[in-house]
Amino acid sequence: MEKILGLLYIIFGLLFVIYPIFSSVLVSMIIGFSLVCFGLSAISMGIVFSEIPLYKYLVILLGIVSVLFGIMFLFFLNAVPFLVSLQFYIVGFLMIFYGLIGIIYLNDKTYRILSVIGLILGIITVMLAAIAATQPVLIAIVIGVLLIIEGVSLIVIGRSKSLIEKYG
Repeated sequence: MEKILGLLYIIFGLLFVIYPIFSSVLVSMIIGFSLVCFGLSAISMGIVFSEIPLYKYLVILLGIVSVLFGIMFLFFLNAVPFLVSLQFYIVGFLMIFYGLIGIIYLNDKTYRILSVIGLILGIITVMLAAIAATQPVLIAIVIGVLLIIEGVSLIVIGRSKSLIEKYG
């Protein structure tokens, strides 16, 4: 089973590398369609289960937000660079915040140096987020390369890798 999965990873990875724009748009359309379907389902669930008013309104609100994001991913936004850059932004700003807190409040020299390193890495991560947001082709190629690497490792290592992951 791992070898079949590895082969699928390699095929999808090659598609991402060879056709990065098409792959990125396809993923965006799949995510958008899924969000629209989920949102419509959530809205209908909120309407059907009207016994608990707070639950009803929260589920309907979640459904509306999901439908809006789904429509944005279907027609206006490319989901892959948006989601990757969003993750980079969140991690980067958390690292910057953590680094600043460490620099201000920690007295130990070693911890302050680590905080400065964390701050620098946070700034680099925010810059990577800006690059990821503006370069959908680059993100698709990176995802493709990672899929190929994972596929090759699944084929070469196979069952051993899943056992290592399971039992450490």
